[in-house]
Amino acid sequence: MSESTYELSREHEEFRRSVREFAEAEIGPHAAKWDRDHHFPVDVVRKMGALGLFGLTSPEEYGGAGEHGDFTSLCVAIEEIGRVDQSLGITLEAAVGLGINPILTYGTDEQRRTWLPDLVAGERLAGFGLTEPGAGSDAGATKTRAVLENGEWVVNGAKQFITNSGSEITSVVTVTARTGTRENGSPEISAIIVPSGTPGFTAEKAYDKLGWHASDTHPLALEDVRVPEANLLGDRGRGYAQFLATLDDGRVAIAALAVGCIQACLDLSLEYAGDRQTFGGPIGRKQGVAFQIADLEVMLHASRLLTYRAAAMKDSQRDGGGASMKDFKQAAAVAKLYATESAVTATRIATQVFGGYGFMEEYPVARFYRDAKVLEIGEGTSEVQRMLIARGLGLPVE
Repeated sequence: MSESTYELSREHEEFRRSVREFAEAEIGPHAAKWDRDHHFPVDVVRKMGALGLFGLTSPEEYGGAGEHGDFTSLCVAIEEIGRVDQSLGITLEAAVGLGINPILTYGTDEQRRTWLPDLVAGERLAGFGLTEPGAGSDAGATKTRAVLENGEWVVNGAKQFITNSGSEITSVVTVTARTGTRENGSPEISAIIVPSGTPGFTAEKAYDKLGWHASDTHPLALEDVRVPEANLLGDRGRGYAQFLATLDDGRVAIAALAVGCIQACLDLSLEYAGDRQTFGGPIGRKQGVAFQIADLEVMLHASRLLTYRAAAMKDSQRDGGGASMKDFKQAAAVAKLYATESAVTATRIATQVFGGYGFMEEYPVARFYRDAKVLEIGEGTSEVQRMLIARGLGLPVE
């Protein structure tokens, strides 16, 4: 990808075509039914794994793409899956960004050997348990606790809104917990790996969500959950910092999911505006409709450029050079804020273009309309992104 134009390479475009063909053949024909039935399609998730989508940022030793993959490739895959179905798009995003990457980045060699091969293959999924009933954006308010007893962590607490946490192929969830108190009185927060099936660890009934009906999302209960001391992920007391770094990457990936949503809105609106006849001609010849679709094109290009600019900055860091972490954090927040808010606007415009039909569940714009809103909330709300951007500009915002 060029630093000046942010155009995808020929290899990235070829990869895009292969993912698009897969999404249109394996996901598109079934997405509406999965949404209606609130069905999590494990068989298709495994097919995504066979295509290599879960290993795009992982080394070959764990079954990943190694030098043949990068973060930009992951964003391309998320965009193309999300263009057809946002539920499967977030499944991929969370599986890699919140499931695989923390273990890959902070795990020991033993932890990586234990968990990554099946996760990278798409045979298993991992979740990341951060959010709690009283601790969303304020992760420092975490109440889940972990106490070290006789070589084991004993974990008690609750998590909510956790993706890929209770499916039949979920193998592990990494949870953040208070493991002590620092000298200044602030909580010491660490990350601990909890395998599925551990006594006391329960994925409760799946949520009845506004959107993302075909994704797996549960509240989690942890009651005297015991795991080995070696299940600490990264350094003790660094869980909060690890979480923040994980979210920087995740914000770009969510932006890619938003780009897929905007692309879908543009595609659907163009087709409908050409087919729908009123007053003796297609509605697309009416300025009121045509100008709205033109706005979709502008939002799409701007969102895509911001997203892949941030992805290129992430990839430039892989070999120890390129953009600074500060610059990347700023670019990630900008991309996430603009792309996700644009996606929400795009679904409103597309629904308006479809008129009364847009309000009917038989048309996909209704599903995209429901799916889009959470993009402004997950992995850092729009308000948090504005706060981060303002801080990056040197403003002492609280």
